[in-house]
Amino acid sequence: MERVYNFSAGPSVLPVSVLEKVQKDLVSFGNAGMSVMEMSHRSKEFEEIIQKCEALLREILEIPTNYKVLFLQGGASTQFSMVPLNLLKHFQTAAFINTGSWSKKAISEAKKYGDVKIIASSEDKNYSYIPKLEDLYIDPSIDYLHITSNNTIEGTKFSSFPTTKAPLVADFSSNILSEPIDVSKFGLIYAGAQKNIGPAGLTIVIIRDDLIGHANTLCPTMLDYKTHVGASSLYNTPPTFSIYVSMLVLEWIKEQGGLKQIHENNLLKAKLLYDFIDQSPLFSSPVEIESRSLMNIPFSTSSEEINKQFLVEALANGFVNLEGHRSVGGMRASIYNAMPVEGIEKLVQFMSQFEKNIVEVIES
Repeated sequence: MERVYNFSAGPSVLPVSVLEKVQKDLVSFGNAGMSVMEMSHRSKEFEEIIQKCEALLREILEIPTNYKVLFLQGGASTQFSMVPLNLLKHFQTAAFINTGSWSKKAISEAKKYGDVKIIASSEDKNYSYIPKLEDLYIDPSIDYLHITSNNTIEGTKFSSFPTTKAPLVADFSSNILSEPIDVSKFGLIYAGAQKNIGPAGLTIVIIRDDLIGHANTLCPTMLDYKTHVGASSLYNTPPTFSIYVSMLVLEWIKEQGGLKQIHENNLLKAKLLYDFIDQSPLFSSPVEIESRSLMNIPFSTSSEEINKQFLVEALANGFVNLEGHRSVGGMRASIYNAMPVEGIEKLVQFMSQFEKNIVEVIES
């Protein structure tokens, strides 16, 4: 069977060349005589894999030397608890910019461990925009400010980041590695791997040295960043296969020309789809233009019946996982790094023909 165009929000499309490399090495990795899935995480072979994965991530993101890189489990959702347990150390207060579903979940967890201040929110317009940052007041008596850099469900992203004396913490799950970022602006970055890094099961944490070692006395050992820093992410068995595939994806990103070229590709793909939607008499975007995501593009028609028809016909034509999140409905195209430009061109062609057919029916 031919491969489909997979627009899933995660787990998401992986580069075909990476999948082919995995297939080649699946039974026996290198000279190990065994699969990575069978390999001890204490072995010399896996030690080389995890060290290379970290070195590539540091190189591609230009991570400063005073930051540690951790390979953890539990997804970004575990970080909703791990961050406050480790960072609420002086004022027992965290500030949040509420921009959608994942921000709300992070806020809910943080409230279990300290006070929470929501200093800006886009809830008033159904999370269709990112709040303005220019005049944002950030109370100095906070332990950290948390943002969700890209909102997978709502299709919005921060185009710039708040300036704060307190550590800036960011959930980068759905747009990490999609464009260059200045890691030094953040105290802590975390991201589930299953969008742009690799398969599900791995979570990346990039944490500044001074934020390590201050966990709440009731913090479980496994949720203390110091535990994993001290063990080089090998305190317990890590998601070994996910780390291996992530290493291959990072090699692929480097081969593409790094984040500069990846970003240019993503700008082109997003422009193709947004330009079509904006001139369409049938489809529309709910997101304010200046806040639009490059990774997750929600769109809809004015009719739930037509939305359902579109999804049925899209599936029949090899465009899968275009359903919008159950909380918002409509459609959503997640166009992560590994989605080729051709996939967007084909999708736009299909949408154009679908639109033509619907308009003809309406006018007849």
